[in-house]
Amino acid sequence: MMFGLRGVRRVYGVFFFALFVFFLLVTDFSHLQGYEVGLFLQWDPLTALSAFFTSHTLYAGLVFSLVVLIPTLFMGRFFCSWICPLGNLNQFLGHLFNRDRPSDEYEKNRYRPLYRIKYYLLIILIIFAGFGVLQIGLLDPIALVYRSWIVSILPALEHGVFHGGVLVGFLFAALLLANRFLPRFWCRTLCPLGALLGFFSQWSLWRIRRDVDKCVGCGKCLYGCQGAADPDGRVRHTECFVCLNCIESCGEGALHYGLARPRSSVGAPLDAGRRRVAESIAVGLLAVPMLKGSVSARSVAAAEVIRPPGSLPEVDFLARCIKCGLCMRVCPTRVLQPALLEAGLEGLWTPLLMNRIGYCEHHCVLCGQVCPTAAIRPISIQEKVGVKPFPDPVRLGTAFFDRGRCLPWAMDVPCIVCEEVCPTTPKAIWYETVEVMGREKRKVALKRPFVQPDLCIGCGICENKCPVSGLAAIRVSSVGETRSRENRMLL
Repeated sequence: MMFGLRGVRRVYGVFFFALFVFFLLVTDFSHLQGYEVGLFLQWDPLTALSAFFTSHTLYAGLVFSLVVLIPTLFMGRFFCSWICPLGNLNQFLGHLFNRDRPSDEYEKNRYRPLYRIKYYLLIILIIFAGFGVLQIGLLDPIALVYRSWIVSILPALEHGVFHGGVLVGFLFAALLLANRFLPRFWCRTLCPLGALLGFFSQWSLWRIRRDVDKCVGCGKCLYGCQGAADPDGRVRHTECFVCLNCIESCGEGALHYGLARPRSSVGAPLDAGRRRVAESIAVGLLAVPMLKGSVSARSVAAAEVIRPPGSLPEVDFLARCIKCGLCMRVCPTRVLQPALLEAGLEGLWTPLLMNRIGYCEHHCVLCGQVCPTAAIRPISIQEKVGVKPFPDPVRLGTAFFDRGRCLPWAMDVPCIVCEEVCPTTPKAIWYETVEVMGREKRKVALKRPFVQPDLCIGCGICENKCPVSGLAAIRVSSVGETRSRENRMLL
């Protein structure tokens, strides 16, 4: 057939990857809902399972993950080869990098004990989630590919700036370049979502089946095997991506996809090893108290850790945020940036506000609309700005003046930029007009600014627009944020 099984799968792969790129390239999200923008995250059963363990609730959008999980019980790991954007990207690059002879390709596509690692990583991450430490976003392929594109690839195309974008881009490039040495290295070796789907595919009804009478042991089926599932022996259904390449490669008709036949070979069980599983459990149990016991924004409120409007309290926020970067993508001013170690190791790549890059737009609530796990809960504009029936606006923090750098205070230079841009009504920044005697014995009329804390919402526009180069003369601290009862300023 000119357009056989491989062609059909490639069409599906290209379609879903194009859909993924389309949503990332859309810059006006005002007409899109969160489940559309984060479509692939909604389909991710690992995200749903981990968020359920940490928060003990299943966010409504993640119910769509059953669209992947339930068919896996019948069809096997079809998601990895037919839908997953990172899987399709790895497959394309692996084909692009492949310059090996067929004999070498056969060897590369044989199963290796190295491929067990993903199951051990899955165990550790699930244990973390069970104790309220959500780190699944570090290795989940959907969150990883979203974050990598949003923080490193798209800014390079759109001339944007993201904190730590080089590091994220380097790690993503390293994972892709690994395909040069081992086809689909990430998918076979490290992917925890693939491990989860592989675990459930043990009970799949439709599988790749090998007829022991027809098979001549030629090994041709190995040539296009994406998952290194050993289709020429006891097929490893937990590793099979259901790419169906082996069926098309077999010239004897010894392979088929479906229910077992009288002469079908017996499949191989999941290869993990009890001792290694026990070691993985021990590692997870030991690492949890170490993560929770370290100083971080979870244990001590950090002035520079300013979360998006609608964010849950820090402990709950960290228990839900999967570090996907969708909130950063929809932010119109790019004030939302990925954290490095500002919030501790547990908060790596979670969103925080960096007001010298942008500011929180007064009437924008897009970040809460696209968050797939409700770490940033969806709020209305009325709730954010404090319009009735809401008594108070959402406060992200409080602004403070550094009088040693403020032009009217330190240098007797007139400036009222911060007061002019303050969006609250009445304005949280006000000024006092004074006359000072300059060095040349001339009187200078100045308007020296002050902050009224009970009116400040911590939006950061004053810090962003401050004309003082480098460190701004007015800076926002997380103190006074709405989401915390403890992080308060005692007057």
